[in-house]
Amino acid sequence: MIDLRTLETFWVVAQTGGFHRAAEKLHTTQPAVSARIAQLELELKVRLFERDKRGSRLTVKGREILKYAERMLALRTEMVLSVAGANALEGTVQLGVSDTIVHTWLPELLKRLNHEYPAITLEINVDGSTGLAAALLENSIDVAFLLGPVISGSVANLPLCEYPISWVVREEFPLGPEAVTLKELAAFPIITFARQTQPYRELTELFDKAHQQRVRLFANSSLSSIVRMTLDGIGVAAIPVEVVSDHLATGKLRVLRTIDQIMPTMAFTASFIKGPDTHLNGVVAALAQKVAGEYALFSDLPSHQDQTISAD
Repeated sequence: MIDLRTLETFWVVAQTGGFHRAAEKLHTTQPAVSARIAQLELELKVRLFERDKRGSRLTVKGREILKYAERMLALRTEMVLSVAGANALEGTVQLGVSDTIVHTWLPELLKRLNHEYPAITLEINVDGSTGLAAALLENSIDVAFLLGPVISGSVANLPLCEYPISWVVREEFPLGPEAVTLKELAAFPIITFARQTQPYRELTELFDKAHQQRVRLFANSSLSSIVRMTLDGIGVAAIPVEVVSDHLATGKLRVLRTIDQIMPTMAFTASFIKGPDTHLNGVVAALAQKVAGEYALFSDLPSHQDQTISAD
């Protein structure tokens, strides 16, 4: 008799494109996955996958069976939610998080998730947005908080927050308090995100348009390291003020005012894989959207409009 566990295994293999990846996703062994698929093929008397060096692809019959499997798994989730409610949800969600989110509202999300859904377990991976998007599409993670959206038919994207980039320096830094130009900023090291990121590319374009080709951009994949270098007075940080709110409040850091500069904005999404048995992904993403909105509403930070003035 076909059970839901076997159908879930079949669905995960179909989504990940391989038995090894499916085993990692299901926290089991590849032989166990192979055995379940073999049993399902035996009971249905059809071949479900074509296997080669590139992975496993659904056969024509496999694609037909997948539709039924998705309906049955979705019905199971609907039954649990209807009878026991959202508090009965349980399972593990592989969560990928951008470093910026780690330094802002992620701790509050973890508290809220533990309180409202105590049976949901998170496994967290911190990475850049490029790596997170790739991991999501490879089904290595279930939900990603990243610079989005991720464009794919299997991915849903919820808007989370938008953080403009600001120029942040140590309190004793030899600039200001008067407004500064890009030429003045270019005299100092600019400490910012890693080379392959959107903020780095947009900052490069900003200086290029201002004909400041000799600017020294110190790319750094660690936001904690960027903040530490800024506190040590090594240069000017190009980061959102949200990640250094505590240091701004204590006066260790300050925000520079600028003249006629339209700064890049980091727009984050909660991107997650859609599926018949992936309700947990939507729950985590929706709660993240709520927490991010509350963080923006109640954060006591300098106004971004006050940081840029006209040259007139």
